[in-house]
Amino acid sequence: MSFAHPWLEETPWPTQLLSKQQLEAKIERISTMTNLGYLGTVRKDGSPVVSPVEFYTHHLTLYIFPQANSPKTKAIKRDPRISFAVANPMAGWTCVMGAQFFGTGTLLDPGTEEWELGMKVFKYPSSNFEMGRDFNRLPPGQLLRIDPERIVYTEHMLRKEGYAPRQIWHRDQDDVQAKQGRYAGT
Repeated sequence: MSFAHPWLEETPWPTQLLSKQQLEAKIERISTMTNLGYLGTVRKDGSPVVSPVEFYTHHLTLYIFPQANSPKTKAIKRDPRISFAVANPMAGWTCVMGAQFFGTGTLLDPGTEEWELGMKVFKYPSSNFEMGRDFNRLPPGQLLRIDPERIVYTEHMLRKEGYAPRQIWHRDQDDVQAKQGRYAGT
């Protein structure tokens, strides 16, 4: 038995669901704890490829500034299906906290209204500093917006509070469906 965390040994694990509002707050929190995530795209042959990228969020929408003509940009143009993972680096699986986003990637062209909105979210001055560019100049190029359809959130500390450690958010489901068990563990 775990001396430090006896609640970890409880089986079966709790299955109680967070409300959609609670779950969204948890997902937003993990999405602001770091700005490094892992972008999964689909290669020409159908196999996956994952790249570490800088990202920023607005509510549950992710923004990434990919290099022009990079393999990930070409992959998104060919197949916009995206997976994205973010995790809080912690010691031990007991305090694992992370989210996996599944959805569609859209490359936004510079100067468009959507691009302008995304650039209000993306913290380009710090990237400009690292690249030796003027802080105030908007970087050229397309911006990637990821619109999630499903997000899998994992936090083992939820078990201590009686909630399932894995909770699943769906864009088109409200709390009525959540109460029926349609987004926890499925």
